[in-house]
Amino acid sequence: QVQLVESGGGLVQPGGSLRLSCAASGSISSMHVSEWYRQAPGKQRDLVARITSGGTTNYADSVKGRFTISRDHAGNTVYLQMNSLKPEDTAVYYCNVKRVIGDPGGIWGQGTQVTVSS
Repeated sequence: QVQLVESGGGLVQPGGSLRLSCAASGSISSMHVSEWYRQAPGKQRDLVARITSGGTTNYADSVKGRFTISRDHAGNTVYLQMNSLKPEDTAVYYCNVKRVIGDPGGIWGQGTQVTVSS
């Protein structure tokens, strides 16, 4: 069973940057969709960004122009570059890979905490 491990979270001041990584323990070449979600305390888990194997990306309106999702050439690591961070970006960030868009399952990572505060 392939596992996903997120890293790169932490505490950062408003306006700062972080780069999250999501590394797979095995091949995820059959997973054509990679996504980052986030969940703030007391709120639902929301989609932040998506990238397909064809390179198409989509972003939540709240992060457009600030966040960039990418996937390495081998396809086994997914990144989320986060710039101009705001306090409202504070949440636990999760990566998910799946075969197709809309698949309710797929593989989830354990999450990494991002806190934006002065």
